[in-house]
Amino acid sequence: MSATQQDILDEKCINTIRFLAVDGVEKANSGHPGMPMGDALMAYALWDGFLRHSPKNPTWEARDRFVLSAGHGSMLLYSLLHLTGYDLSLDDLKSFRQYGSKTPGHPEYEPSLGIEMTTG
Repeated sequence: MSATQQDILDEKCINTIRFLAVDGVEKANSGHPGMPMGDALMAYALWDGFLRHSPKNPTWEARDRFVLSAGHGSMLLYSLLHLTGYDLSLDDLKSFRQYGSKTPGHPEYEPSLGIEMTTG
């Protein structure tokens, strides 16, 4: 893949994170879209280029831990987990902030989903 093609793919990935976050907040009629939109590029760079993680083995001992201490930006984390292959479906993202969903308003500790810590 050429550098230009990779740049286009990277930009599409970053914008997908942004749109998933905005869509989730809009559908829930509640939440904070600003942080996920602003941090999408940084988060994508971390997840794509630096963090060691395994969606097929989310409790892998040698994994890097990503803790989103600003839990109000949880749609950033949920979007990343969905796009990198963790067990969060598009329907789970559409259930953002709904009672009993895998995607509450603030991340809740669930290692099998790649969520390392409850934050808020």
